[in-house]
Amino acid sequence: MLEELRITGLGVIESATLELGPGLTVITGETGAGKTMVVTALGLLLGGRADSGAVRSGSRAARVEGTLRVADLPHVVAAVDAAGGEVEGDQVLLARNVAAEGRSRAFVGGASVPVSQLAEVAEPLVAVHGQSDQHRLLQTRAQREALDAYGGQQTATLLSDYRALHADLLATERELAEVVTHARERAREADLLRFGLGEIEAVSPQEGEDTALADEEQRLGHADTLRTAAESAREALSSDEGNPDALAAVAAARTLLDGVRDHDHAAGELADRVAEITYLLSDVAADVASYAGGIETDPARLASVSERRASLTALTRKYGETVDEVLAWAQTSAGRLAELDDTDDRVIRLRDQRDDLRARLAPAAAALSDARAESAARLSDELTGELALLAMPHAVLRVEVRQSDSDDGLEVGARRLRFGSSGVDEVEILLAANTGSELRPLHKGASGGELSRVMLALEVALAGTSPVPTFVFDEVDSGVGGKAAIEVGRRLAKLAGSAQVLVVTHLPQVAAYADRHVAVEKSSDGSVTTSGLTLLDAAGRERELSRMFAGMDDSETALAHARELLEAAGHSPR
Repeated sequence: MLEELRITGLGVIESATLELGPGLTVITGETGAGKTMVVTALGLLLGGRADSGAVRSGSRAARVEGTLRVADLPHVVAAVDAAGGEVEGDQVLLARNVAAEGRSRAFVGGASVPVSQLAEVAEPLVAVHGQSDQHRLLQTRAQREALDAYGGQQTATLLSDYRALHADLLATERELAEVVTHARERAREADLLRFGLGEIEAVSPQEGEDTALADEEQRLGHADTLRTAAESAREALSSDEGNPDALAAVAAARTLLDGVRDHDHAAGELADRVAEITYLLSDVAADVASYAGGIETDPARLASVSERRASLTALTRKYGETVDEVLAWAQTSAGRLAELDDTDDRVIRLRDQRDDLRARLAPAAAALSDARAESAARLSDELTGELALLAMPHAVLRVEVRQSDSDDGLEVGARRLRFGSSGVDEVEILLAANTGSELRPLHKGASGGELSRVMLALEVALAGTSPVPTFVFDEVDSGVGGKAAIEVGRRLAKLAGSAQVLVVTHLPQVAAYADRHVAVEKSSDGSVTTSGLTLLDAAGRERELSRMFAGMDDSETALAHARELLEAAGHSPR
């Protein structure tokens, strides 16, 4: 239950606190006083779109806070915990800030959260209905959604199963159309891939081959230069001609140091290190000699390597920077070619899958239609009964479920039906307001007052199947007056026996049935208009009802009428 609503800097409301409780709470006030700002504030708490234009002139931001009691709502406690918020005792604080420059922030249990997460926590707790919802009820889509909501979990499950099949069918049909429509492009792509793979297979490159061949070509192309350099280096290290060489020089150095080893330990260590150099030079000289001897001039091999590199270059020019990239392209393209070559089999599989889904979709749609028809019969009777309680004793309301033929639909028996995302049904609410009247669609046969009462009757019916803790009605009694208004007030009071109900109204007949009556009072200092919320006592209620009746709160006749209405409401069945 919503226990308290605090509003700061929103519209004409500078600062106001609305304390709520169980039962029926009504909010009244003169036109322009700011009654609807309360509903706007609730909309922000429910994650609605923030409008910086609603921020009070001169304020840096608007803030709305709502205190919810969630003792008997474990799923809400879990949602708050998931958002990182805290539940203190059995209460949780929801808040929304809207800055004058347009930025919006949301809070759940003290934790800053995205607005979407605030909506996930709050939306299941409060159902807000305004005049826009009445106009929406004129749409057949809204009427179908209302019927599905009335059908409860059974209809919801059937609708979910149908939508899953329908989504799979649409995806399969799109894929099939793509495969068939682009068959020529796919064949052209397959030919190009097959040609490329053929070129690569003809050359048969090996991983890293381009790098190895480049190195070999360098060696073969400079064989004479390499051999000359190696032989000269070997001569410098160890000469066969008796010329001075490195080994002789190092050997002489070693002899000199060995000769003085006994005189200084350090000289002996140096002699040992020079000996190591002697061994190393001997090994290097032998390796250089072996290297020089292994270099051969092979024009035939050089030509073969150059030709092979040219073949590999032709591939890297088309299919990758290196041979390794060419091989990777070949692997990917082979898989793609297999997929393209499988087009005919794929078309067959997709057509079989499509036919299977169509065969399964028809009975799923039929089951959904049967459930809707059963719900429509029950809802028709219940709404007709509710309208009788709302001063429409002769009204008949029927919820009609029908299927329309479509030339481009799917064949079901002797008919071709259009399968949409919500089934094959068209749902329409028909109303005959008076005895002998013809049943007509709501948008053709219902006045504003009648539509208001149909909306209220529908909400009462839906409350029995999917209960919401708090209902908010924003002037849904427009177009209603006299005895009908009294019956609307009585019905709202009855609904408040099982839920918290908050009503913004301009009708004294409705306000008289409230458990608590809050007046929005406007004041002005000549330059700035401010509105505040006042919880009325018994005398205050009489004056406010008198004002609503006659436009004056000091008319004895109006006051008497107000007392009479309050007395009648106080003794009415609840």
